[in-house]
Amino acid sequence: MKVRAYAKVNLALDVVRKRADGYHELDMIMAPITLHDLIYIDRIDTGIEITSNTYRMPTDEKNIMYQVAQILIERYDIQSGIKIHIYKHIPTQAGLAGGSADGAAVLRAMNQMFRLNLSLETLAAIGKEVGADIPFCIYQQMALVRGIGEKLDFIHHQFHCYLLLVKPKKGVPTKKSFGMLDLNNAVHPNILKMKQAIEDNDYPSVIQSLGNTLEAPSLEIVPDIQLIKKEMIEIGFDGALMSGSGSCVFGMTKDKKVLELGYEYFQNKYNFVRKTEILQEEEEKY
Repeated sequence: MKVRAYAKVNLALDVVRKRADGYHELDMIMAPITLHDLIYIDRIDTGIEITSNTYRMPTDEKNIMYQVAQILIERYDIQSGIKIHIYKHIPTQAGLAGGSADGAAVLRAMNQMFRLNLSLETLAAIGKEVGADIPFCIYQQMALVRGIGEKLDFIHHQFHCYLLLVKPKKGVPTKKSFGMLDLNNAVHPNILKMKQAIEDNDYPSVIQSLGNTLEAPSLEIVPDIQLIKKEMIEIGFDGALMSGSGSCVFGMTKDKKVLELGYEYFQNKYNFVRKTEILQEEEEKY
């Protein structure tokens, strides 16, 4: 079976507070994008085997795909193993939920392959045990996401624009970014204003509402983030923002010429430069 694991961007991200359990309470507008990893899953007699086109990801029990597969095999008494081969296109430590997207794709695929007939809600609950972004990646729909990522309020409105993704060589470890965050002096974007702008298809207000509380600490780790944002605006993108905890930056435009200009410019400077769009609800999900 072949499945796609779609990446995401955060159009707005607000770190609301730090909880007693050490996690941070978040309010976010998350959007799936057309950039994806390609995953092939087949039955084998026993065990979990993972291979990849890159050496940068673990292929043992540290891998999110391995963890979610193990949960399903044990919890639902699946009497065979699986072999997973993944073509990675989503970079790591980028703020694009590459690992979570892969885990969600494997959950959906195994649900279909082994005829478990689990609802998306159940798959999301299982995914939450492994990673906070997996519930969002299960549904692959734009949403207002709250809590640590488990509370989803879907936004059923089409919103289209072109995105250019540029990631510096250096990534940002999520824990390090949160650890350096000074909540008392942090920027807190208006999440509900962004949601309303999307529902009204008000592109200028979407651009005005872009914001990410985690940008400030991540900039200290990877200063190139600020440079990329600045150059994107100079090229003609309407807005630019770091996604998640970084280090990937996305530029937004409705002008394909600007998209191509940016692509040509950044290709000469960074290894990871991709053209993408927000995934629309009617698009093929598998």
